[in-house]
Amino acid sequence: MILNEKYIDELIEYLKSGNLAEDFEYSTEERRYEILDFLEKLMELGEVADEAATKIIFKNTQLGVFFENNQK
Repeated sequence: MILNEKYIDELIEYLKSGNLAEDFEYSTEERRYEILDFLEKLMELGEVADEAATKIIFKNTQLGVFFENNQK
């Protein structure tokens, strides 16, 4: 998989700029639900990324073993 940092940067800018809030404000109800679903997916992605980073950083360490044992 190719990591697209440019897309992530553009998404961050879109969220910070207020454009998302404006899009939400002027959207139909159906589009608002789509935006909320998208934001929910982003939050899930953040949680998965945090978990992946933790596993990568602490792999083959005592702390990594601790994390693995406590997730089961």
